[in-house]
Amino acid sequence: MVEALKRSNEIIGRVVSNKMDKTIVVMTQRKVPDPRYGKFVVKSTKYYAHDEQNVAKEGDVVRIVGIRPLSKLKRWTVVAVVESREAV
Repeated sequence: MVEALKRSNEIIGRVVSNKMDKTIVVMTQRKVPDPRYGKFVVKSTKYYAHDEQNVAKEGDVVRIVGIRPLSKLKRWTVVAVVESREAV
């Protein structure tokens, strides 16, 4: 049960900004149907994540997990870089 809870608290997304010190902005996208017409619309969400070693670069795909609030917006931390920008 702990593993299922852990997975629900993990997000994989692309780094869109790493200009702050020890903080990155991760964006995820999802397709949801329009309630009236049924056409799929792409919606995106940005998450501020703590990156202690500043390893994530812009364009990388990272895995983040939820933690206690570190600041007004930061509630996530980087677990691993899934795909590096150089590999893309």
